[in-house]
Amino acid sequence: MKKFNYTELKDTRSGFGDGLTELGRKNKNIVALCADLTGSLKMNQFKKENPNRFFQVGIAEANMMGIAAGLTIGGKIPFTGTFANFSTGRVYDQIRQSIAYSGKNVKICASHAGLTLGEDGATHQILEDIGLMKMLPGMTVINTCDYNQTKIATIAIAEHQGPVYLRFGRPKVPNFTSPDHKFKIGKGIILNEGKDVTIVATGHLVWESILAGEKLKNFGISSEIINIHTIKPIDEEIILKSINKTRCIVTAEEHNFLGGLGESISRILTKNDPVPQEFIATNDTFGESGSPSKLMDKYGLNSNAIVNAVEKVLSRK
Repeated sequence: MKKFNYTELKDTRSGFGDGLTELGRKNKNIVALCADLTGSLKMNQFKKENPNRFFQVGIAEANMMGIAAGLTIGGKIPFTGTFANFSTGRVYDQIRQSIAYSGKNVKICASHAGLTLGEDGATHQILEDIGLMKMLPGMTVINTCDYNQTKIATIAIAEHQGPVYLRFGRPKVPNFTSPDHKFKIGKGIILNEGKDVTIVATGHLVWESILAGEKLKNFGISSEIINIHTIKPIDEEIILKSINKTRCIVTAEEHNFLGGLGESISRILTKNDPVPQEFIATNDTFGESGSPSKLMDKYGLNSNAIVNAVEKVLSRK
């Protein structure tokens, strides 16, 4: 098992804010819109440096999506910012009709996704946003794992032509990816090569999968760990190559098992090479109020749950 270290804990939303600020200095067509959550989305520096390219629309998320779609007609590249629940569920009609249907070049950037929003509870948490967004034709869906990857992904999506949903979070998490690694939309990353089981993770569950891999090594189990940061278009090649070797797979995500990464991979397996699969995800439920770490433990989104899932899937090989 390859050794992974981190020197600091950093929130992924700060990666978005710093990436957006860097983009603003390089490209005058970058504009940003926020729905009264500038501080929470870490957009203050972009606003300070580019007051004429920042639009505070207030608590009017549907209007924000319409404005963003309109700005693309003049050649601007709009980045919208609010919580994931308000970036998707609250404005799904506007995204579908005004952005996705016409292929507008809008970057929908969503913080505070999943259970790790924490104490704000179920009304602000969202565990179905990946499913909502990946079903929209032409929508690219990205879910990053740490600060460095979020910053690089924010910069990368500006070069992509078409609508993008970029999902990240609130809590400080281990920042372990290289600050200069190359982010390629639609290409997964093998973090550790193994022969007994494939573990495919996205977002905050990537680090938990690394921890699980270290625990599994103590039991003599060799795990291949893959970071799938792009859920749509998904990297089918890297998954099929891995399961051809390991013959079983565990998927891990901070999302409902219905409609998320795991279901996308199930489709790949069904079409190409059916092997046993276990899911680490929430089980068709809303969240609740609590600290991020306690919620992740209660809903089984941690390294121990991944280890248990690996043991179960190995028994099915």
